[in-house]
Amino acid sequence: MLSAMFGKMVRSSRVVMCGFALFMVVFSTVSTVIVVTSPAAVAEEEGEKSAAETAANKSALEFFIDAMGWKYLLSFGLLSFWFVAILVMNFMAIRREAMMPSLLIQGFEAQLNEKQYQAAFEMAKADQSFLGKVLASGMSKLSGGYGEASAAMQETGDYENMVMEHRLSYIALVGSIAPMLGLLGTVDGMVAAFAEISKSETPPPPAKLAEGVMTALITTLVGLVMAIPAVMVYAFLKNRLQSLGSEVGINIGNLMGRFSNLPTKK
Repeated sequence: MLSAMFGKMVRSSRVVMCGFALFMVVFSTVSTVIVVTSPAAVAEEEGEKSAAETAANKSALEFFIDAMGWKYLLSFGLLSFWFVAILVMNFMAIRREAMMPSLLIQGFEAQLNEKQYQAAFEMAKADQSFLGKVLASGMSKLSGGYGEASAAMQETGDYENMVMEHRLSYIALVGSIAPMLGLLGTVDGMVAAFAEISKSETPPPPAKLAEGVMTALITTLVGLVMAIPAVMVYAFLKNRLQSLGSEVGINIGNLMGRFSNLPTKK
């Protein structure tokens, strides 16, 4: 038992580290793919050499932070951490060993072969996996016949599947929110750029206009960089959940099929 718990903790830490690594890869990719156009030429034309030198000395990450602004940086940062947390939770839950532990299948079948039905029920009841909950609900209703047990297993299976799909839907929610947040930044940036034009009697410096335009472009970019992986991962995990759900049903049929001849009590 202790070794199993230790192994589970090690696997959990590995998944968390993988999720954090995914976040860092996405964040570093966004910060490095940005093509930074230095405003040195504009500054030289306007005689602002010091501003040009300061801009030229900025790293890509510093330019990225300045262009986004703290409100969008914080918003996307919180959304990305939430995405990684939900991603890790779903990857941990939608695994074959998590949904239908091999030890449970072997132990449950061994107890049934020895006709230790109460022990089999206790084993399934103590297990909190998808398969364990379904088997426990079926065993608890066997006294009323196999039909009643089958209905109970179907109800429990539908409920557990709904819970897992609801948790999975949060990944799709990230895929919807991220581009909307990017679109908000696009509109905000363009409004800021046109505000500079409207409040200036003379043509505003290009650097001022570039601030709003870069906010618009970078927030759009970050929103898409977050949304595309979220949609892809959601599709993958949804198909994975359906596949493992079918395997759970097959295992339930193999384990509980021996009770199919039990008469249904009226």
